[in-house]
Amino acid sequence: MIALEKKEEHFESSEIVRDILIGMADGLTVPFALAAGLSGALSADANSIIITAGLAEIVAGSIAMGLGGYLAGKNEIDHFDAELKREYFEVDHFPEKEKEEVKEIFADYGLSESAQDTIVEELSKDKDKWVQFMMRYELGLERPDPKRAQKSALYIASSYILGGFIPLSAYFFTNNTQKGLLISSIMTIISLGIFGYFKTKIVGQPPIKGALKTILIGTVAAAAAFGIAKAIGG
Repeated sequence: MIALEKKEEHFESSEIVRDILIGMADGLTVPFALAAGLSGALSADANSIIITAGLAEIVAGSIAMGLGGYLAGKNEIDHFDAELKREYFEVDHFPEKEKEEVKEIFADYGLSESAQDTIVEELSKDKDKWVQFMMRYELGLERPDPKRAQKSALYIASSYILGGFIPLSAYFFTNNTQKGLLISSIMTIISLGIFGYFKTKIVGQPPIKGALKTILIGTVAAAAAFGIAKAIGG
């Protein structure tokens, strides 16, 4: 008889993927909308202006997005440290109350009163493990990577730059804004579709629907920018 071994596979590095998705989503959409808007407002030979403005936006946008990721990661670390300090204080000064909270956790799993008492007494012998248990199962907090803020900033900013160069690159090898806009639109729509497909597939949602939704959002943003610029520019 062959014994079957159950192997559980969990998706790791979800924080990295999340950061890349955040940066790529804005990187594809914002520079594309800017380039489309400028294409509607400027003359046909203004590719150099669009490239300059696009590069400036990509630099500024990546810095802003990266800073936002850094602050979010730093806040996550600070929040964990503050809760950890508070949990140690409560274990030191209100041990009986903390023991009752541990018992409540196991009571929710249907353990008997005697089993709860046994587990609590064993767990409370090691203060560090006790606190770790409370952090994870009472507060739902896991210790974040100490370099989380820096990594988040790097991944978000890099993916923003990568995404931003896709729509802007069309203007480098075309000789007028209309051709640039046409090729940029095709490249961006394809990229948005691929991005939306894999983004929704990763989180377990219908990938085709996600791809179409992402394409729609990017297209609407660019069309709005182009229409407004065209109307203002006459």
